[in-house]
Amino acid sequence: MTDISAVTPVPGYGQAPRGPAAPGTVPLRFEEAEGFILQFHSENPGAGPPQDRLRQVRREIDAQGTYRHTRDELEFAARVAWRNSSRCIGRLYWRSLQLRDRRHVGTAEDVAAEAVRHLREATNEGRIRPLITVFAPDLPGAPGPRILNAQVIRYAGYEAADGTVIGDPLNVGITRLARDLGWAGCHPKGRFDVLPLIVEDGSGRRALLRLPADAVLEVPLSHPEFGWFAGLGLRWHAVPVISDMYLEAGGIRYPAAPFNGWYMCTEIGSRNFGDVARYNQLPVVARGMGMTTVSNQTLWKDRALTELNVAVLSSFRASRVTITDHHTESVRFLMHLAKEESAGRVCPADWTWIVPPAAASATPVFHRYYDDVHQTPNFYRHPDLPQAAVPG
Repeated sequence: MTDISAVTPVPGYGQAPRGPAAPGTVPLRFEEAEGFILQFHSENPGAGPPQDRLRQVRREIDAQGTYRHTRDELEFAARVAWRNSSRCIGRLYWRSLQLRDRRHVGTAEDVAAEAVRHLREATNEGRIRPLITVFAPDLPGAPGPRILNAQVIRYAGYEAADGTVIGDPLNVGITRLARDLGWAGCHPKGRFDVLPLIVEDGSGRRALLRLPADAVLEVPLSHPEFGWFAGLGLRWHAVPVISDMYLEAGGIRYPAAPFNGWYMCTEIGSRNFGDVARYNQLPVVARGMGMTTVSNQTLWKDRALTELNVAVLSSFRASRVTITDHHTESVRFLMHLAKEESAGRVCPADWTWIVPPAAASATPVFHRYYDDVHQTPNFYRHPDLPQAAVPG
């Protein structure tokens, strides 16, 4: 196990509440599996006719209340779940997602260690790889492990008694949980303190992992024209590994399935740094540009937002870290949409997420509507985790 000294089992927490039985923790119906198996064979002609596989799956369900995906089925499920994610603009690359099959891993410590290995492989010295690691599934009466952090890398949010926050306000809840579980935090408290990873196994036992510093690639932000910008001390991590969603395919639920693509600049510049409820840097940048923030009619927010995104793009490029921009991805999304339509498939899309949070009407995705239909396989957010993930 990697860095086992940093993995701290947490005594005294015992069985964590889970609420009603989740999909996959009760015997599944054959019809749920049948639809997925037929889809897999339909889109993968090399797999041959589905009849033998369907008979095998029925036998497993009758005997065990569930069945086991083949590796090819699991990789297909993960890729199609990305393809079906209606809020993601970057789905043109869905076939490039690589699978790390870790279904044999279920203990909290081992899940945490494998999440670090995922992070190292995905980072790839800045040449980001789309990657998913799938851990043990929920079985009838035996839940699988879960990662409680929204992303593998998150920055702490320390809330003071007066309600002010040092760091990322989004992460106040998970920061409080980490401290309750024994994390001391950083001293002095900083705006970009990397949180430990919190993993819960099927029995409710939790473990903390302090991410090794050499596994967390960060990009310090500067601006190609404004020398003062670097003095703001802003930085962001290179890889957005989503970890609070479960993968569902053919009736089987994988409660821990961290996955990543790479960043689009607006996720960092517009949302993480621009949102009032996050780092709220628009007034800071506007003042650095010599603008007054008294009147909205100066459009100081628009100009500061643009320069924040310029800083993110140029800094990631200077650090040789993969990143994309919202204009490029808007064009690529419509390419993906056309490919899906030519394949005879509906491409689900949520307009409110597909349209970028900067220069919206200047992108081609703004000027049309989409079918926001639900399709499986798909990724779903756990409803009872300490915070909800948003872009970034």
